[in-house]
Amino acid sequence: CGAAVAAESSTGTWTTVWTDGLTTLDRYKGRCYDIEPVPGEDNQYIAYVAYPIDLFEEGSVTNLFTSIVGNVFGFKALRALRLEDLRIPPAYVKTFQGPPHGIQVERDKLNKYGRGLLGCTIKPKLGLSAKNYGRAVYECLRGGLDFTKDDENVNSQPFMRWRDRFLFVAEACYKAQAETGEIKGHYLNATAATCEEMLKRAQCAKELGIPIVMHDYLTGGFTANTSLATYCRDHGLLLHIHRAMHAVIDRQRNHGIHFRVLAKALRMSGGDHLHSGTVVG
Repeated sequence: CGAAVAAESSTGTWTTVWTDGLTTLDRYKGRCYDIEPVPGEDNQYIAYVAYPIDLFEEGSVTNLFTSIVGNVFGFKALRALRLEDLRIPPAYVKTFQGPPHGIQVERDKLNKYGRGLLGCTIKPKLGLSAKNYGRAVYECLRGGLDFTKDDENVNSQPFMRWRDRFLFVAEACYKAQAETGEIKGHYLNATAATCEEMLKRAQCAKELGIPIVMHDYLTGGFTANTSLATYCRDHGLLLHIHRAMHAVIDRQRNHGIHFRVLAKALRMSGGDHLHSGTVVG
C-alpha cells in the first residue's frame, strides 16, 4: 500500500497509458522507502514516502498539498490514511517567503520588550453592533491589554459590516493609546469571500494605522493566505493566523493530517503567529 500511495500522489494512475512512454517516469515517481508497524496497533503502519523536488512548484503550498494529499486520501485500497509529518528539503523551503515579519518586528512596532504580550478575543463574537464592539475593544485596551482581536467568523455580517468595525476599532485603539501612553493594537480579521476583497480590507487597516490583521488560513485557503502574507510583508502589517477548521482535518488519530504538518505549511505560506486555542473546551 505504501508504494500505491507513492504512485497515486505522484506519476501513477489507475491504468497504463501510452503517454507514460513520453517521459522518464522513474525520475519523477514517488517512492515508499520504508514501512513499519504502529506500536500497539493492529493493521496500522507508518509508511515513509519520498518525492522528487521537481514535482512541486516553487513557493506554492497549494501545489504541494494538492500533490501529496489532494487525491490519495480517497484511495479505495486504504481504510484510512493520515499524514503524520512532512520533512521538507531546505532547497525547497527557501523558495517560500515565510512569515511577513516575526516577533522582533512586532515588539519594535509596539515598543514592548522583555515580557509576553497580553490580549483577548472580543465576546460575544457575533451579534454586537460596530459601535458596541469598538466600546468593548476600548475597555480592554484601556484596562491594560496590549491587543484585542476579532474571532474567526467575524467578517462582514448584516449586524456589523467590516468597514464600520474597522473604523470603531481604530477609534478605540487611538483613544486607549492617548490615555495610557502605550501602543495598542487589534487583530482585524481581513478574511473575505475573494482575495481582492481580502486585500482591500487589509489596505483599509493599514490606512487606519492598525498594526496587524488576521486571516483564517484553512477556510480562506493557502493561495489567499500567501497573497495576504505577501501584502503584509510589503506594507508593514503584522499577520495573525486563526486555525478555524483544523479539527476537521487533524482530530482523528487514524485519518487526516497532523497539525504539525498544517503548522509547517503555514510557516511556508506566511503568518507571524498562530492561534493555538483555549485550554478549556
